[in-house]
Amino acid sequence: MKRTAFVLCLALLSLPLAAEIRRDPQGLNVNSQGATSLSITFGGLNNQVPVEAQWCGELIPATPAIGMRCDPRTVFGSLPLRFDLGKQQGSTFVDVMTIPPSVSRRAYQAVEAGAAPQFFYVRQFRSTTGGPDEFVFVTCRLTGGGARVPFALLDVTLRFESGDPVASIPVGGSLPAFKAEIAYNGVGTLRGRWEVVLPGEEPPTSTDLLTEGSLPPDQRSLQKRYREVGRFNVPLTAGPAKTTLQGPDPKLLPKESEGLHQILLRVEVSRDRDSASDLAGAGAGAGLVYSGAAAGFPMPTLRYSVGGGATPGAAFDLLAPKAGALVTGAVDFSWTEDRQALLYKLEIVDPSGTEILSALLQQGTFNYRAPSFLREKATSGVVRWRVKVLDAEGREKRHTEWRELKLKADA
Repeated sequence: MKRTAFVLCLALLSLPLAAEIRRDPQGLNVNSQGATSLSITFGGLNNQVPVEAQWCGELIPATPAIGMRCDPRTVFGSLPLRFDLGKQQGSTFVDVMTIPPSVSRRAYQAVEAGAAPQFFYVRQFRSTTGGPDEFVFVTCRLTGGGARVPFALLDVTLRFESGDPVASIPVGGSLPAFKAEIAYNGVGTLRGRWEVVLPGEEPPTSTDLLTEGSLPPDQRSLQKRYREVGRFNVPLTAGPAKTTLQGPDPKLLPKESEGLHQILLRVEVSRDRDSASDLAGAGAGAGLVYSGAAAGFPMPTLRYSVGGGATPGAAFDLLAPKAGALVTGAVDFSWTEDRQALLYKLEIVDPSGTEILSALLQQGTFNYRAPSFLREKATSGVVRWRVKVLDAEGREKRHTEWRELKLKADA
C-alpha cells in the first residue's frame, strides 16, 4: 500500500506545473550492466542554470526547493565534471546524460536486494534571480542493454594495424591501415565520415570531436570541418556489443606536406526512435530531436607525421616542430598521447631557462597553437619546449626531453 501511494505521488509530481521545468524523455531504458548515454531536453527555464546532477534509488520532496530530489541515503553517484556535456541556450538546456557503469552496477545490486528495477537521474537548477532551486528527475528503467535502449557509443579506440601509436613516414610514403574499435548499446546506424587535419590548420577542440548526437541541434553545424577522405554507414544489431569499423584506404590520406596530420572519426546523428526527444513535451518548441550515437566523451584521434617527428612506437614524445626547426607564421606544437594523462602542461623557456609561456591542456588534446605574442617574448628568437603529464591533482608524472626551436621574426 505504501509503495502504491509512493508511485502515485511520483506520477502526480511528473505532471508539469505552470512554472515548472519540463523534460523529454521523462523515462528511458538503460543498460543494467554498463554505461548508457542519451540526450535529454529540459525546457521552460526561467533565469535558471543547471548545477549538480545525481543518480539515486529513491526520491524525497525537495522542500523548500521545487520538485523531488535524491534521498541522500540512496545516492548511487554524481555526474563527473568531465562527463557534463550539457549546453544551455536561453530557456532550453540540452543535457547529455552518461550513466557510468559504476552507477548501473549499484542500481542492479539494489534490485537484487529487493528494490524496484528502476532508479532516477535528478538535475538541479539554480535561479540567478534569488528564486528557489528546482529539481527535475528522469526515470531510468534497468534492462539488458539491447533493443529499446538508446543507441549510444560506450568506448571508441582508434589504432593503426601496425601497432604504432603515431605513424611516421617520408613525404609521399605509405601509411598502415587503421580501424576504430567501438563498444555500443542499443540498435542504430553508425554513420559518418573520416577527415584529416592538415599541418598548419587550426586543430579541433574537444567540442569539435564530440559526436553530433552529443550536441544540441543548433550547434551541430558549428563543428569545424576538415578534408574528407571517406564515409561509412553501418547498421548495428542490438547491443551491448562491439564492432570494428575499418578506415578508408590509406592511399586516400594526404601525405604531400611535412608535419603532423590528425585522422578524425566524425560520427553523425542516428535517427532511431529510442533516442528522440519531443520538444513539445519538454516545452522547448515543436518536433523531435534525435541524439542517436551520443557519447559522453570526445572521439579519439589518430596522428601521423610526414617527413619526420616522433619515432614509431614511442610511448610519449614530442612530434612537431622538429628539433632545431625554423618556424615562420603560426607556431603549432604537437605530441603523442599518454594514456594515463589527465592533463598536459606545455612549457616554453628562453635560452636562460626562464619560462616565457605555459599552457594546460585537457586529456585528449595533443596540439597547441601558440599566441602571437610568443615571438615578442622570445627576444633571442630561440626557445626550448617540452610537455609534462599531470595527474588529477596537478602532480607531474613524467615529461619529455627539451627540444629547441627557432622563431623567425615577423616581417
